[in-house]
Amino acid sequence: MSAAATETQERRKDLGETLEALQQQRQKTLLAYCSLAGVNSPELTSADGIKDIAPIALQELLSVMVDYLAMGHFTVYQRIIEGTERRGAVREAAEVAYPGIGETTDVMVEFNDKYESFDGAAEDQEELKADLSRLGEMLAIRGDLEDEILDALRG
Repeated sequence: MSAAATETQERRKDLGETLEALQQQRQKTLLAYCSLAGVNSPELTSADGIKDIAPIALQELLSVMVDYLAMGHFTVYQRIIEGTERRGAVREAAEVAYPGIGETTDVMVEFNDKYESFDGAAEDQEELKADLSRLGEMLAIRGDLEDEILDALRG
């Protein structure tokens, strides 16, 4: 096998591992979100909605979410952002999906910035719950858009 073929195989293996790691980080983020939002957890909800959210639980979500955003940006999307991606199918998928990914990133970063110093105060709970709902929508949209790019990258 030629050195070029070996290098190509190695790059594909590395890409596959990177994409798998990104999907695992997304899954961690979704699990932290669902846990915090009371999805499939009746003990976290009451008759009038989600129970108050503990600061430590919110910080866990923020931590995994920021890791997820950074991993996507610095390991998967960097070539798209820089315009150095050569594969046409990836460029086409990115043209459609990346603007939406950028928008979801902005919302997620704003959520992180707003709540990184959250202390659990009762007067902030309702706004947090509303913001969590919007964050959930952004996570769903981002996952769908991201899958379009990941599928193209896998080719």
